[in-house]
Amino acid sequence: MLGFAALLIVAAGLGNLFSLASPTQVALQAPAKGKEPKQLHGRFLHITDMHPDPYYLAHTSKKTACHRKKGKKSKNKSGYYGTPFSECDSPFALTNHTLDYLDKKWSSEIDFVIWTGDNARHDNDPKIPRTPDEIYTINRAVAAKMRQIFSSRGIPVVPSLDDFRLIGNNDIWPHVRHNFYHDVFVLRDMIWDIFIPFPYLQVFQRGAYFSVEVIPDEVAVISLNTLYFYDSNKAVGGCGFHDKDDPGNLEFDWLEVQLKMYRHRNMQVWMTGHVPPSPGNYFPDCYIRYVELSLRFQDTILGHLFGHMNIDHFSFLESIDLDFTDEQAKRQRKSPTPLYDTLMQEFAALSKLKGMDHADYAVVNTAPPVVPNPYLPSFRIFVYNVTGSRFKTSKHRSHGHKHGDRADKVAQCRLEENQDTWKCFLNETWNSNPESPSRSNKQWTPLGYAQIRTPVMQYYLPDLEKAKNKDEPEYKLEYLTFALRELHPAGTGSIVRYPIPLERLPKSLRNSSVTESKYAPYSMADLTIPSWMELAQRLGNEKQEELRARFRKYMYMGGEEG
Repeated sequence: MLGFAALLIVAAGLGNLFSLASPTQVALQAPAKGKEPKQLHGRFLHITDMHPDPYYLAHTSKKTACHRKKGKKSKNKSGYYGTPFSECDSPFALTNHTLDYLDKKWSSEIDFVIWTGDNARHDNDPKIPRTPDEIYTINRAVAAKMRQIFSSRGIPVVPSLDDFRLIGNNDIWPHVRHNFYHDVFVLRDMIWDIFIPFPYLQVFQRGAYFSVEVIPDEVAVISLNTLYFYDSNKAVGGCGFHDKDDPGNLEFDWLEVQLKMYRHRNMQVWMTGHVPPSPGNYFPDCYIRYVELSLRFQDTILGHLFGHMNIDHFSFLESIDLDFTDEQAKRQRKSPTPLYDTLMQEFAALSKLKGMDHADYAVVNTAPPVVPNPYLPSFRIFVYNVTGSRFKTSKHRSHGHKHGDRADKVAQCRLEENQDTWKCFLNETWNSNPESPSRSNKQWTPLGYAQIRTPVMQYYLPDLEKAKNKDEPEYKLEYLTFALRELHPAGTGSIVRYPIPLERLPKSLRNSSVTESKYAPYSMADLTIPSWMELAQRLGNEKQEELRARFRKYMYMGGEEG
């Protein structure tokens, strides 16, 4: 078993440790005066939840988190490149292979990277408890590898740092609040310095959230510290209305300023973090504040990208969450229904709506992880519009709808038990526009994504010495959101801009005459709110059995809910 001295050496194999004086990413700076901006590919990478485990050993028992004891049966043994559908984390072989694959196949095809966290193993082995030193070492090594592959080539990387165990969802230490400022300062200097733009260093030191202009003066990514909103973190106050100094409230105050600033500059924004916003994940008041800001700035926010759940799915933030609901509805939200069933219930409700107002919704995309715990390693390539007409934000205007019965809400807010909820105090005008990039295909609108993962069969390699290059897990396309016709755009007299490079597609999709494929079950025109609503309504129809079956298969990658 590896001792910590050996761990330092092994972890360094993930990437050379960078110096404390590393410069910030060059790509985060606007182009020099008189110089042409960098040519955009119209794609970016979303990667999440790597969970490299320095104690992982091949051929050991799944019951020991793949740390020791030989499995008595082959189905209980760990594989060299990982053990799918188990509670074992990623061996370094898998983490290195994945990042090397991205280096060779995708680093020259993307404009920026959204990296939504979890870079250390789960604390699921009582015989080898995680330590701060181990966590620092692994995060430092993974960050160095990301810098080597992407940042050094001028590709901005935007990490979500709330996955870091001293301030993260899987390891909320008792002293997290008391020593937070010191810990984050150390983390910034030792690990994350290169990824944080200079103007945000002070904010980052305070709360581990920041913002990056990945396309200067055009598109920004806001990286949130969702630990402050996550209801498993008992060291924070949960965004209570009267607790103005609660870390969650301070972060939302900062976020509101950022969104106002970017809207004033006519920029578009991606919201990112580790734990996705939902009534089941966030403190109630934190969730209310997130929903309200998301809908108030719908004309500025392109989308919401998260990880943590390890399940491929999308969900909605809805204006109804800002209303008071009866006790039965509240109980339904807290019921332990499997996620797939919960989504189908919500999509079915959407399918019955008449006169839907898209200003009432925002879409959250939760990506599956690299770690094969409990499913299969994967990553996601998003495609976005770089040539469409530019949207300009308008002056403040009414959003044109009410949140339920206004009189009833006023009456509810007079009740003593509701005097401490944000629901009664969030009355700002919403900025929604059907012509914004989140609702119609304009410049910077997300057009689709390719979900790429490894097959199951390539994991169970019998011996370390047989795990040569030819035996490495091969990442392959799992599915696309695009309609097939969009994969082969028309073009004459100029370079054709393919959403996904043809050489990265299965051979069956490289022919423009293909009209039907298992890889394109959704045929979405783009990833705007109306397109997601249309897909949700189709999934909400019980007669769409085949579509539902495909959606469920993608959620769990052929397995069951963990």
